[in-house]
Amino acid sequence: MSTVFYQKSLKLPAYSQGYHLITEEIQGAIPDIRQIRIGFLQVFLQHTSAGLCINENADPTVRKDFQTFVNELIPENYPRFIHTYEGPDDMPAHIKSAFFGNSLQIPISGGKLALGIWQGIYLCEFRKRGGNRSLILTAFGTE
Repeated sequence: MSTVFYQKSLKLPAYSQGYHLITEEIQGAIPDIRQIRIGFLQVFLQHTSAGLCINENADPTVRKDFQTFVNELIPENYPRFIHTYEGPDDMPAHIKSAFFGNSLQIPISGGKLALGIWQGIYLCEFRKRGGNRSLILTAFGTE
């Protein structure tokens, strides 16, 4: 058994504000995980106004409910924000990013991501015009 490391960059297209399943894009960008018997995939988002999470992958109303709740929890019209240079959605996006986080670690078992049957990887886009998002994918483990 030897330990292997693979690293790839993935540039996602611009998504609208919301919660978007990106599991397939990630798996397609790093097919090297098929070589790993036991290990992990780290997904790192190189941005401070978007986030990552793992959640329900079947019913799209879950993603809509996420957006509704989080936008009510951290509203764009909060009157005490000072950092508003890039628009009213900027500071709320930074706070949401801090809550959700910018990285995930997912087990790899038998060459596949060991996600649960109803789990998918979300890009949480908090800006109205966030633009392209860049990910660093690092897979490591034993062959």
